[in-house]
Amino acid sequence: MPWSYDSSVALPSDGSADAGTGTGGDTRYAGLYSTAMQIRFVAVFAFFLAGTLLLLRRIPPARGRTPATLLALWVWAPVSATLAVTVSAPWLIASRGHGSYRVLPQLAGVIASSGPVPVFAGLLTALLTVLVARVSARGEEPLPRRDVPTRAAHLAASAGTAVVALSLVVLSYQSVAAWIQTSFSGAGLLSEPGDLLRQWLLLGAWTGPGTTSPGHWLLYRAADVLLLAVVWWSLRLLPGLLTRTTVPAMAVGAVCATVLGLLASQVLHMAIDDTAAVWGPVHVFSALGTGIPAALTFGVTAGLATLVTLRPAGDRDPLPSSVVPA
Repeated sequence: MPWSYDSSVALPSDGSADAGTGTGGDTRYAGLYSTAMQIRFVAVFAFFLAGTLLLLRRIPPARGRTPATLLALWVWAPVSATLAVTVSAPWLIASRGHGSYRVLPQLAGVIASSGPVPVFAGLLTALLTVLVARVSARGEEPLPRRDVPTRAAHLAASAGTAVVALSLVVLSYQSVAAWIQTSFSGAGLLSEPGDLLRQWLLLGAWTGPGTTSPGHWLLYRAADVLLLAVVWWSLRLLPGLLTRTTVPAMAVGAVCATVLGLLASQVLHMAIDDTAAVWGPVHVFSALGTGIPAALTFGVTAGLATLVTLRPAGDRDPLPSSVVPA
């Protein structure tokens, strides 16, 4: 969202006659809007910086890790944007003048508004970050890649992928998703959490073949298979790419793996979508970057499941060089 704005356009009045005059309903909440934007820009910098420092420490761009580092930093950018939008959402909702009305559906709408812009901006940012990191680390001796037992890596990746599949296959099924969204009733400000839960629990939306042809239905399900395949392969490689398999590193790495799979599936959806000639490329790219909140939720859970499975299966962090026996 832009930093500068015309308050008479960005903050329309509630129908009063003083709209556009610089007083009244259209400017009462301009301060809240400015505060929301300031919090958003500071938060996106802070979240991206924190994740970048962790990823560069655990996946340094050297010894064959550079492509993995680049991909991880790229997909961390939309995650940072989603977190920043979420943090600034209360101020943005209040600036509209009716923050107490359907607050949770409003919150869900704000969280889903980041769109494809951070995806494209994150690619350039990741390229520049990796370039600076390689120049800064020149002359240093990075840790070698770890040798993870194949059986342990496969078992851990399967456990993490099963967690992601819970959202993609079970919760995202139309009837289950509808139950999640409509199973809450009652009165009060917090009586409608269904929209919010949908944002943070569902990686997609799908239903049975229905009136569509089985071939067409299977073609769209191929995108879901691609998502799970990318997640499994990324989690399979992640322990070997990390210098140490700590809880924060595995959690952030699994989030990046889930978002990477999500973006791959969305690109495949764009490729098989036949509405580009009708609606144009902007409409095709509009869905890119959706589902990040759910990817964050289940990515963290998948990372913890991967780590919990990895250790008993036989993987151990190497000893520091200072204590390795000669």
